[in-house]
This record gives sequence, C-alpha cells and structure tokens, in this order.
Amino acid sequence: MSDLKNRQIKLAARPVGMVKPSDFALSTEHTTQPGPGEVLVKVQYISLDPAMRGWMNEGRSYIRPVGIGEVMRAGGIGRVIASGDAKVAVGDTVTATTGVQDYALIKATDVVKVDPRVAPLPRYLGVLGMPGMTAYFGLLDVGQPKPGETVVVSAAAGAVGSVAGQIAKIKGCRVVGLAGGADKCRAVVDEFGFDAAIDYKHEDVRKKLREYCPKGIDVYFDNVGGPILEAALANLAAKARIVLCGAISQYNAAADDLRGPRNYMTLLVNRARMEGFVVFDYAARYAEAARAMAGWIAEGKLKAREDIVDGLETFPQTLLKLFRGENVGKLVIKVSNG
Repeated sequence: MSDLKNRQIKLAARPVGMVKPSDFALSTEHTTQPGPGEVLVKVQYISLDPAMRGWMNEGRSYIRPVGIGEVMRAGGIGRVIASGDAKVAVGDTVTATTGVQDYALIKATDVVKVDPRVAPLPRYLGVLGMPGMTAYFGLLDVGQPKPGETVVVSAAAGAVGSVAGQIAKIKGCRVVGLAGGADKCRAVVDEFGFDAAIDYKHEDVRKKLREYCPKGIDVYFDNVGGPILEAALANLAAKARIVLCGAISQYNAAADDLRGPRNYMTLLVNRARMEGFVVFDYAARYAEAARAMAGWIAEGKLKAREDIVDGLETFPQTLLKLFRGENVGKLVIKVSNG
C-alpha cells in the first residue's frame, strides 16, 4: 500500500476576506500501511460545508484551526482498503473526517460504518450525515417547534436549511424559506415542500416576512446572519426561538466589516430566545437522528438532493461555489469510484 500516490489539498495561507484558490496547494504524497488500531480509507466523496471557512481561521473556536501546510479538514466517505483493527474489515464503507485527499489513514475508533445498499454514498454526507444531524438537532432541540407555529429558514435551498424546513413541515408547522434566485425558490416550494419562499436577492425581505408571517415568526433557523437575521428579528412572535446555526454571509467578511444584529433588543421586547449550537455536541444521539430521517425518507416525507462535482483537484473552485450560493442541496466532490 505504501506505493499508492495520494493527492492532498493543503491549506497554504489563511484566507483574508473571501477564500481564494491560492489559499490552497495540491501536493502528492505516498500512503503508509495502517498500524494497530488504524485503517486506510480510499476516499470516494468529500463534503463541502460552510464551517470550513471558520476552520481556516486562527483563533479560539469549538475546534482547532487547520494548520498551514496541513491537509484541509473535510468529512468524507470511502472504502477501507487496509485495516489494523479487527472491528473494521477491508471492504467496509465508512464515514469519517478524511480530509481533502485520495487516501486517509484514520484511527479505527474514528470511523463509522455505513451500509452502501441503504442509500447512495453522497447521502451519508448530506441528509444522513452532518448537515442532516445539524438540521435535526438544531430545529428540534434548540428551536422546539410546535404544531401550527410558523418557522422561517434561511439558506433554505442548502444542505441544512432544506432539511430543517422539511422536518418543520413533518412536525406540523407552517414553513417559509429564504433563498437566492427564482430557481432556488421554486425548489424550496415545489421540491422541498415549504409553504412559501422569499427571494432575498430580488424581494424586500422585511415586507415579505410581514406578508407571509402575519402573526410573527415563532422559530427562525438562521444559516446566514447579517441583514437577513435582522429582518427576522424585526418580525418575531412572542416567545420566539432563534436557532443560530451559521452565518455564511459573514464568514468571508473582513474583521471590521462584520455585521451583527443591531436590533437585538427585539429579543427583550418579545421575550424571545436566541441560542447557538454545535452539532458535535449531539454526537451521542446521531443514531437517533439517522433512524428518524431514514424513516421519513422511506415514507416519502423527506427529500434529499446532492450537487456533485467531479475531481479532487476542483476543491478550491468548488468551495467558492458554496460561498457564492450556487448549489442546491448538499455540495460534494466525487473523488473516486472506490
């Protein structure tokens, strides 16, 4: 196995503002045989997530930053081709933090075996992976929606938002999504089943929120931050819950251009709650979420969509696609056929 050439995308520089292709470097190394308790995984798909932008920044966070010269952190799925642990066999399909590379040497305790017969492999990086877990626990545990309430979701055509909105519908809520462009808004309503969609690029968001949420917003699932968060805060119902999942509109902003909610006092006026969360805190309950969502998929209540781009070497440009909002559903890169 040591003669296998392993292409790796490494972090070459800490991004300033919008991430650039020059912030990464492609190198080729040789794989090594797994030692006791390790497995070697041939990566088939890697996940692209907004959180990657935060992982590139130096400073205190919920996880250490990717070091300069290190393989870029990413979740992935692939096939075990060599194993130093009796509990993981050659041929097993596993998910793990593989990094952006062809082959990943990983501790056996850090991989999760999945059944490729149950769902397409990219789905384990989307609805049945971290985005799905994020939507499930963020909405249900933090947002705590009740039947009949109005739920608003930003980035509603994305991997997390599309699932969060569908779960809210399953729980008997009225759901309004925000997305950029007419095509995405059509997908939000026609494909993902939201009650309404607002095109934040071409419509007055505050006006439309008042129109679609005449009694106010009971739960706001925020993926974007910035002006959209302010618009939602301006139309809260009493005792509203705001789920702070992400702020993709702010991730590439310079430090002196960051925009937080100026109207946060609406939380006081409406006796509302705004709470951030990190999905990794729910790791012990991932199986619960996976069972629930697999059941909803089987029942036709939950739809999944993946946006698949071919080629490990496309990572820098494909990542830009994510931050430009050009994907619908879960964005993944196909690395190999396995």
